Amino acid sequence: MKTITQLCLALTLIPLTAHAEEPRWWKGNLHTHSLWSDGDDYPEMIADWYRSNDYNFLGISDHNILAEGQRWIHVEKNAGGRVAFEKYLKRFGDDWVEHKVEKKAPQVRLKTFAEYQAKMSVPGSFLLMQSEEITDRFQGLPIHLNATNLKKHIAPRGGTSPAAVLQNNVNAVLEQRKETGQPMFPHINHPNFGWALKPTDMIELKGERFFEVYNGHPSVRNQGDKDHLSTSQMWDIINAYRTGVYKLPLLFGLATDDSHNYHQLAIGKSNTGRGWVMVKAKSLSPANIISSMEKGDFYSSSGITISEIKSNGRVFSFKIKPEDGVTYTTRFIGTRKNFKSSPDKAKRNSTEPSDAGIGVTLGQAQSLEPSYNFKGDELYVRAEVTSSKKKANPYVAGEFERAWLQPVRPSK
Repeated sequence: MKTITQLCLALTLIPLTAHAEEPRWWKGNLHTHSLWSDGDDYPEMIADWYRSNDYNFLGISDHNILAEGQRWIHVEKNAGGRVAFEKYLKRFGDDWVEHKVEKKAPQVRLKTFAEYQAKMSVPGSFLLMQSEEITDRFQGLPIHLNATNLKKHIAPRGGTSPAAVLQNNVNAVLEQRKETGQPMFPHINHPNFGWALKPTDMIELKGERFFEVYNGHPSVRNQGDKDHLSTSQMWDIINAYRTGVYKLPLLFGLATDDSHNYHQLAIGKSNTGRGWVMVKAKSLSPANIISSMEKGDFYSSSGITISEIKSNGRVFSFKIKPEDGVTYTTRFIGTRKNFKSSPDKAKRNSTEPSDAGIGVTLGQAQSLEPSYNFKGDELYVRAEVTSSKKKANPYVAGEFERAWLQPVRPSK
């Protein structure tokens, strides 16, 4: 017969059943470009920057192309030129970098997604998802839609209006998701680029859950101007009508880099590290990241760190991770059920949506633990946090660090 001591020792050697992983925050960028389209660096160099700067996932989303097949480019006659090539060769060496001289022209082969994914991914730490920026137009207006975690290339579908172009391309992504069984999603890119999109182009979209409320490219005009809505104002108009009139799901807001320029950091260049998403998921996989994002379990940021976001339909609260000497202002922004809806598109696209009770400030706080108590008549409430800290390498001069929390709805 075993002694008590022996039994206790034996029990300590029996593996315990693993508890389900606790959700944690994963940092990612879903919109960026390489030499496969109009970026100025090699995919591995781009992935290396994000991996080295504490990102957990990345989608390199080149225009109307996936990184597949044999592609050789001139070493010097490309957006990155000799400078990019020398950095690439120094970082990865001759064993990896394939280059040659053919007909007196120096050439380098661009690695495919399958190749650089295998080299740069780190299980449980850094994930690469195959992506594409489906780059379409309507009557000269640029209408772009990202597709994250694609399996196959999608050509632009076109359409008879901006809304139709968006819907047709959204449908293409969702069709591929259904056909392949692979999790993937579309998101609307930089609606103010070329002043291409208005809220009414996005309000009635079916199957779309995301758009870029912040994009780090200097030409996308997140802030609008005296004649055009900001992307934040668009967000409120879209969700007021989606939830209050059309009974459609909320649209969530993304922050992205849309980086093209990796060798010169400056205002006027589209650089890395300007906007990202923080996703709460149990583990780092495309299925988990996408599932959490589709549930709204993420926030977007250009510098501020948030934790412990809670909403039970009665109280919406969260915590801000402070930095010394920095102050934070939180605005709880929302729209009530009695807002002044209009069937007129021009009025829906008004540059003063607050006049109709859309996107008004329902509460404000300087606290590191701001909270909002629902009254019950809100269609949705979201939170926007602005820091007193100037953003390093801003996309526009004078930019402050910010965070955008996803809209939530009160309990019925």
